[in-house]
Amino acid sequence: MFSQPLRWTAAALLLAGASLAQPRPNPNAETNPLGHNEQAVREGHELFNRTCTVCHGLDGAAGGRAPALGAGRSYVRRADAAIFDAIQKGIPGSEMPPFQLPPNEIWKIVAYIRSLRATASDAFVPGDVPNGEQVFWGKGNCGACHMIRGRGGIAGPDLSNAGGERPLKVLRDALTRPRQPIPAGYRPVEVVTTGGRRVSGVAKNDNNFSLQLLDSHDRLELFTSDEIREVIYKQQSLMPGNFDKTLSPAEFQDLLAFLSRQVVHKLTRRRGSEEEDQ
Repeated sequence: MFSQPLRWTAAALLLAGASLAQPRPNPNAETNPLGHNEQAVREGHELFNRTCTVCHGLDGAAGGRAPALGAGRSYVRRADAAIFDAIQKGIPGSEMPPFQLPPNEIWKIVAYIRSLRATASDAFVPGDVPNGEQVFWGKGNCGACHMIRGRGGIAGPDLSNAGGERPLKVLRDALTRPRQPIPAGYRPVEVVTTGGRRVSGVAKNDNNFSLQLLDSHDRLELFTSDEIREVIYKQQSLMPGNFDKTLSPAEFQDLLAFLSRQVVHKLTRRRGSEEEDQ
């Protein structure tokens, strides 16, 4: 039989081994100790739909008693620790109650909520990025209207930071769904002047006194109200909403992967011994 000190040593070793085999995330951590990996997000998704949808909507949508957690809006609680705290302790003065869940499960829910708010560059987007770049400039003809790092057209939004500022769902919807309503500054129009001239393009600025139009050659023209006989507003966006049909599934996924990687990092400048973000 073991002596008393030896038994204590053996017990300590067994406990240490058990703690190594089953690590427990630190509930006081500032960032999610589980990381933002696919498995944590997937398991957090299941936990969210099982636990949180009494108030919040299914899959992060708006519910009958609480807001959507994945909507394109600004949130007061953005950091991992703040979201963890809201789930574990509730939010005083609101209908958000505390949840008696193991820290490990709360962190998984945090990972899922963060994934809903993540930009495309934070998401898990499989695909061949170099081939997606070829699709962008080639078969997809996206560069005719969109610019990336100074190359391309200007009729559509600049996509140099598409992955850094847009969620993955927004990018996917832009490629697969007709945009309605058409955003201001991108609505196709045809202007008929008092002299009978017809000019088609995109209305960049439009008011009661003038209309600024970007034509198909990326030239800006300004028409004052007394020069215009008629303005015909088009109901269909110039942005195709059927890339999932005109491209093969692999090409579409590669294009999505390429767009998700478009991120413009902030420049830094040095003042004395300090660096500041521009």
